[in-house]
Amino acid sequence: MCGVSGEIRFKSGEAASTAAVQAMCDRLAPRGPDGHGLFAHGRVAFGHRRLKIIDLSEASQQPMVDSALGLAIVFNGCIYNHRELREELAGLGYSFFSDGDTEVLIKAYHAWGPDFVKRMNGMFAFAIHERDSGRVVLGRDRLGIKPLYLADIPGGLRFASSLPALVASGGIDTDVDPVALHHYMSFHAVVPAPHTILKGVRKLPPATVLVVEPDGTKREHTYWSLTFGPQAGDEGRDFAEWRELVLETLTRAVRRRLVADVPVGVLLSGGLDSSLITALLAENGQSGLKTFSIGFETVGDERGDEFQYSDIVARHFGTDHHRLFVDSARALPELTDCVRAMSEPMVSHDNIGFFLLSQEVAKQVKVVQSGQGADEVFGGYHWYPPLLESRDAVGDYARVFFDRDHAEMAEALDPRFIGPRFIEDDHSRRWLEQRFAMPGAERPVDKALRLDTTVMLVDDPVKRVDNMTMAAGLEARVPFLDHELVELAARIPAEMKLPDGGKYVLKEAARSVVPAAVIDRPKGYFPVPALKYLRGPFLERVRDVLNAPSARQRGLFRRDYLDRLLADPERHITPLRGSKLWQVALLEFWFQEQGL
Repeated sequence: MCGVSGEIRFKSGEAASTAAVQAMCDRLAPRGPDGHGLFAHGRVAFGHRRLKIIDLSEASQQPMVDSALGLAIVFNGCIYNHRELREELAGLGYSFFSDGDTEVLIKAYHAWGPDFVKRMNGMFAFAIHERDSGRVVLGRDRLGIKPLYLADIPGGLRFASSLPALVASGGIDTDVDPVALHHYMSFHAVVPAPHTILKGVRKLPPATVLVVEPDGTKREHTYWSLTFGPQAGDEGRDFAEWRELVLETLTRAVRRRLVADVPVGVLLSGGLDSSLITALLAENGQSGLKTFSIGFETVGDERGDEFQYSDIVARHFGTDHHRLFVDSARALPELTDCVRAMSEPMVSHDNIGFFLLSQEVAKQVKVVQSGQGADEVFGGYHWYPPLLESRDAVGDYARVFFDRDHAEMAEALDPRFIGPRFIEDDHSRRWLEQRFAMPGAERPVDKALRLDTTVMLVDDPVKRVDNMTMAAGLEARVPFLDHELVELAARIPAEMKLPDGGKYVLKEAARSVVPAAVIDRPKGYFPVPALKYLRGPFLERVRDVLNAPSARQRGLFRRDYLDRLLADPERHITPLRGSKLWQVALLEFWFQEQGL
């Protein structure tokens, strides 16, 4: 787990800027506090910040160069099946000078070409330079667990593990992308790839390999896609067989994510998903397992912690459990660092929870498993059941999911910035129509599940966990996004996922290992009430952000719209129970903390 960066120049004889790459590396330092390195070869320069997880020796330091093969690499992530691949490559005659997964990537690329990614089980973002051809190949894992941002510059291309790192390199167009802004305001801050909130920065989509030729010619291809519906042999499976397959595949995913040369802990929220991960680790012989929970003070009727459930799991499995309670007096001053750690503006209330928890957890372990993804993969959200019988998939999904309809968008965005023609076009609805029309998911509910798994999950919960954990030099692994488990879940009929409040087949699979009190509890969230119900010092901070000179100069939002939200923030809540005021304030907050 690390941070990567680089620059590629397209003009022969023009050297890549090591100063720009170093500036990106400096901005990525929290992602890799254990080491750093720089590689330059004419038109190409790579930078790397290292967090030592696998092969703690200097043999796995990056950028890694294999002179015999003429390849150099920077890599962020973890390949869980690297040992099996190493054995296969050794059988093909390759020898190794390190014990880590980075070198396996180099040899695998040399042996199998760009399609080597199809053999990888893991999370990854990488760049590989071919010395002899000058070609650079970049890639990202199937579910987008590891980020990779791109910026075109005059005569070249830069890449980095975070958007702020690219901005730090200089010369990046930092104007707001209007289409991305529309998505941000519609999808509770999700901006689907390749867009980002900045015009000059794009992100490589998940499951994508990008080949950059020396002259700047680019070829991009998607190497994996998720298909819903039964496959050959599935038609006769009953519920009991699906249930057993789920438990068996998840157990394998959890075991895979134990691959490390340092201890692995668990972020234990008290919900089903993290409790099931804890149970499977304990059932598979993990002793002295460290688990970690966080809670906030209650606001009104909204409870701010779920310790009662995480305690049940910790006691049942005898984990070394750690509680972190945070009152709002601490959360408010830490919010600035939390926002600064975001690669892109992320509005979810629990960002601060993950940020603070990660700071504490990193003092004890370097790797944790976390439960993100189960709700999208196994149908745990309330908007899925209505789509079972839907005759208007786009309209029904938009009604329950979008933060604003297009009419409110016109009320919110300042036409002096955005332009009247832009407001006339419902960019987010049109994007949704295009995604739902893609082949591979025929039923409306499956269209929604696929969209949430491959897009909304990637740029909300998964990005949130990556950003907040890596800000503390902590690696988070997400077994529910093991691609084999995701593929299995897509084959299971929705009718076996949606009953009993959702995730039914997962809940029933868990009954053999998780206490019933955790399985049958009311559905909970990672609550941070102070950011949902903005009051007191939090409301004043928001007011200061929106009234700052930079916010007024940027002019994204109509002042009458902001005044309406500020006058009664608790009245203006999105369909997914988020604060509309916090959403617009967070965008400005992020710009200000990034110096934009």
